[in-house]
Amino acid sequence: MRVLAIDPAIRNTGYAVLEGDPRKPTVLAFDVISIPPKVSQSAALSAIRTHLVNVIQKFQPDEVAVEGIIYVQSHQTAISMGAARAASLIAAADHGLRVYEYSPKKVKMAVVGKGTADKAQVAFMVRALLGLAETPPSDAADALAIGMAHLQASDPLKAKLLDRRLV
Repeated sequence: MRVLAIDPAIRNTGYAVLEGDPRKPTVLAFDVISIPPKVSQSAALSAIRTHLVNVIQKFQPDEVAVEGIIYVQSHQTAISMGAARAASLIAAADHGLRVYEYSPKKVKMAVVGKGTADKAQVAFMVRALLGLAETPPSDAADALAIGMAHLQASDPLKAKLLDRRLV
């Protein structure tokens, strides 16, 4: 199975493409879609969608995994995160891909073994578990972790540990 994993945000959307064995997946690509602050929100959403469509066309994933909605203090932050998530979901829907959602706590449990792990711990474990030469940027590391959680949830031996929801 090949999965496109997305950590959506209006200015820095992380994504990763992984495939294969849940215990030792192969990383095909990962990056961060960075949108400068001077770019309007509508243009940023269009850029996120367009970039993800290009990734989908290039790598032909079977499924998409996305980070679920998280609690944030600011309504403005929640709205912009929701909009970035929508742009990601539309890119997937346009290509008929099933989208699965994972809470940040479940992703951290899958990769670090601790649901309260911080971003540095997630990035460190992603690097170690995937055998990467360098620690990926935090948003890309989060996307890689989401992809790893999805592959684990697809494994019948580990599926009970992760609640995967179809979006």
